[in-house]
Amino acid sequence: MIEIIPAIDLIDGKCVRLFQGDFAQKKIYNENPLDVALEFESYGIKRLHLVDLDGAKNGKVTNLKTLERIANGTNLRIDFGGGIKTDGDINSIFDAGAKFASIGSIAVKDSEKFFEWLERFGSEKILLGADVREKRIAINGWLTDTDLNIIPFLENYVSKGVSQVFCTDISKDGVLQGSSNELYAEILAKLPEIKLIASGGVSKIEDVYELQKIGCSGVIIGKAIYEGRITLKELKNVS
Repeated sequence: MIEIIPAIDLIDGKCVRLFQGDFAQKKIYNENPLDVALEFESYGIKRLHLVDLDGAKNGKVTNLKTLERIANGTNLRIDFGGGIKTDGDINSIFDAGAKFASIGSIAVKDSEKFFEWLERFGSEKILLGADVREKRIAINGWLTDTDLNIIPFLENYVSKGVSQVFCTDISKDGVLQGSSNELYAEILAKLPEIKLIASGGVSKIEDVYELQKIGCSGVIIGKAIYEGRITLKELKNVS
């Protein structure tokens, strides 16, 4: 079974989507993200991927109030990412109601801090976010490329206790041209023990079933829902 995880991306407290992570190409879908979350919940969705794009860009958690409103207003299990850099940041998002912390940039830039959090909160609460451009890790809200290849990067972190990873192929994100099935299959062939959540490019319900076949434990879906390419009714029937 694959878990359906809709995404809400936040800028200025509003539900938006970017095109391939480009802040200049922004589309606002809803002024009130809580309404969006409640609709997801009404269709049986249990989990939400909430991204603080302001936080990712500025290096500081910014949309905490919105997280709080959604956590208090729904029963969704929220994984929250974007701008989590300090102990204060990670404590604040858990205090605000997040069930998981999605950590990307800090895992690369300050691995000691990341592993400290992994030990303190456990692998069930810490998600490693691996954002990829041409199989290399990108950080800082996708604004900075690194020389780190995705497979050795993940092998290193899994060997140290990481069990949950969500991987986004930036080239696929927001373009509705299908997900990076070959990449996910390659990762799972090397690391079959991990819970791999696919993200980016899902454009039709068939993509979801394909990811399920590959062995992904979850799929994050954003633009395809907002643009009506996949209906919440269709997603409700995935099992």
